[in-house]
Amino acid sequence: MTQTQKPRQTDRPWLIRTYAGHSTAKASNALYRGNLAKGQTGLSVAFDLPTQTGYDSDHVLARGEVGKVGVPISHLGDMRMLFDDIPLDQMNTSMTINATAPWLLALYIAVAEEQGADISTLQGTVQNDLIKEYLSRGTYVCPPKPSLKMIADVAEYCYTNVPKWNPMNVCSYHLQEAGATPEQELAFALATAIAVLDELRPRVPAEDFPAMVGRISFFVNAGIRFITEMCKMRAFVDLWEEICDQRYGVTDPKFSRFRYGVQVNSLGLTEQQPENNVYRILIEMLAVTLSKKARARAVQLPAWNEALGLPRPWDQQWSMRMQQILAFETDLLEYEDLFDGNPAVDAKVEELKEGARAELANLDSMGGAIQAIEYMKSRLVDSNAERLGRIEAGETVVVGVNRFTTTEPSPLMSADGGIMTVDPEVEQEQIDRLNIWRAERDETAVQSALSALREAARNGTNIMIPSIAAAKAGATTGEWAEQMRAVHGTYRGPTGVSGSVSNKTEGLDDLRAAVDAVSDRLGRRMKFLVGKPGLDGHSNGAEQIAFRARDCGMDICYDGIRLTPAEIVEKAQSEMAHVVGLSILSGSHIPLVEEVMTRMHEAGLGHIPVIVGGIIPEEDAEKLRAMGVSKIYTPKDFELNTIMGDIVTLVDPEEIAAE
Repeated sequence: MTQTQKPRQTDRPWLIRTYAGHSTAKASNALYRGNLAKGQTGLSVAFDLPTQTGYDSDHVLARGEVGKVGVPISHLGDMRMLFDDIPLDQMNTSMTINATAPWLLALYIAVAEEQGADISTLQGTVQNDLIKEYLSRGTYVCPPKPSLKMIADVAEYCYTNVPKWNPMNVCSYHLQEAGATPEQELAFALATAIAVLDELRPRVPAEDFPAMVGRISFFVNAGIRFITEMCKMRAFVDLWEEICDQRYGVTDPKFSRFRYGVQVNSLGLTEQQPENNVYRILIEMLAVTLSKKARARAVQLPAWNEALGLPRPWDQQWSMRMQQILAFETDLLEYEDLFDGNPAVDAKVEELKEGARAELANLDSMGGAIQAIEYMKSRLVDSNAERLGRIEAGETVVVGVNRFTTTEPSPLMSADGGIMTVDPEVEQEQIDRLNIWRAERDETAVQSALSALREAARNGTNIMIPSIAAAKAGATTGEWAEQMRAVHGTYRGPTGVSGSVSNKTEGLDDLRAAVDAVSDRLGRRMKFLVGKPGLDGHSNGAEQIAFRARDCGMDICYDGIRLTPAEIVEKAQSEMAHVVGLSILSGSHIPLVEEVMTRMHEAGLGHIPVIVGGIIPEEDAEKLRAMGVSKIYTPKDFELNTIMGDIVTLVDPEEIAAE
């Protein structure tokens, strides 16, 4: 080969995906077919919160949440429509679904069979990782132990019937979004995989267990410190091979290879100067593509405007083009690993592995990931508080946020506000379709199938086959989940905000003095109720507000996620709250806040100030203020001490009297 000749391409590109789904199954189907026509090579399905948490679209907790953060799938008809004209035996489909993963996979298999597919050829992934839901995402249904059993049910069924399907995708993505350090992300994710494999090992013959290990995949996050993130991925590869060998005796690279997909960091996307997010996304993608040894098998990228709201199709296309340019225009895929033998990389990888091994040993001493959920949650809240503290203090630079903040108006912000909005009528239309579905199905067949499903859950047999039967009979998502709740109970995860008061954050002395003074004027300790109405499980913001308020000396009432507006108002009354804070990041702030405000007035609590935090466009903020909301905070409001000062002022009797 001469010096002017190019080396031949040796590697295939990773699967190119876009995480998508919204409004209705019909609208999402059109979006999927459009993205596939643009060169997308796999599907990544986003489900709405009622679907993720096992509620039908007409449930009280589903109000305002239908079709907002993903597609609503209530029954077989919805799933049929979602994949209309998309041959599932030719598709690689990733479904970001956890608590209801057995059910959504059952619906997917039922549709594939309707299409005439041989289900043994289906390829794709269900995330099916409950531990990270308890720690960071909040879409759990049942307690940890029965949930672990359901994860194993899916894996055991797929091992026999859908052997090319990844039955469990260990998700460390949300761990980083919740503040995890690289060492914590490594350790908590690997501990989750260990818990699942330990549960699975007795279920399959010893000679088949390596193949089962080989079907476990991972879904990771890549942040802006892309050298550290690239080293983290190399550490993942080494540690997984080490665990497979030393714990399970699996040495065949075919089964012990670390396989992962990635979405790069959304936590670092900024509302201020959002156009800068394009560069952040590109840099973060390099962390999971540059090193061949640790290259992702599938990549999906957020859009530049996700800190503002729901991306439009064009925004998603722009992120997909970023992947295609790297994969097809550059020479990246023509070379072997660029970092092998690099002493700086090797040293950083070893440092990360050492820290992760120490944390893994700590978790093992507690009995493993299932027993250590409360510990891991508290560690994430602490780490996230430290991260935010560094940004507030300027120790961590975020361009456009705490440095280089002057800006020109963005031409990317069009008349629609730079985001897509979901028509409020979509929810009622989905409920109408659900009622028609219930009216037209064979109710006797449905109840018989649900009874068989409940019995399987009760006696400990695998729930997948009766779930598929229930799907074909016409059962709904809420009915399936209700059988699981009836047998296993429901679960409320730890909040991670209890514990000792921190003295690390600067400026707390003045705030504590102000809280003490206002409490004296009120005649008792200032009470701050933090509530999360609806099904939004993104609790990081609420946790950090509660964490900082507690450190300022306020009496905090925070019961975690998934509360109805009625429950929040009842709590405000029983706790005699001085101020109520609502956190909603799903886009459902208008209907949920409106109901809270109405119920507050009806309960005689209209004098209590209400503050709201979330991803809230200015047009919606004006509507909330018209409802009587006192303060509104969005991701640009990163200075927690400023928010604390606002809260103190809102309830100070002297300030109120002066007005």
